[in-house]
Amino acid sequence: MNENGFEIVSVYTRAQAIEDGVLLDVTSTAKETGIRFPVAVTAGLWNKYIVPSGILRDEGQSIQGRLWDVLWMFRNAASHCSKSLMVFKVLFLIENDVMEEVKLKSICGPGDTWDPVITIMLPEED
Repeated sequence: MNENGFEIVSVYTRAQAIEDGVLLDVTSTAKETGIRFPVAVTAGLWNKYIVPSGILRDEGQSIQGRLWDVLWMFRNAASHCSKSLMVFKVLFLIENDVMEEVKLKSICGPGDTWDPVITIMLPEED
């Protein structure tokens, strides 16, 4: 039982989510953009928008560039926000000359060791 009298049935840690591939740790790239806390993105965001299709790779799109765009836009939005939950927008090239403005959600909260961590995800994800 915890201090509130509830029995803890199971705990799924951030480290386990990263190990399982549910979250992808992008902290090293995030540090390059000036983000101080550890950052992870969901597999849903990673697979749908960050990893470019073969056609987009042929046009010069890369995982690193698309990830940089997400982190840079997060950083810019976060500099004007003091809430732990934030919605921000990123433009992605989806196909030949077609850009899509995508809303993303971020949450800043305590991680496994209670230090602040950031998770960036699609709006429908938790």
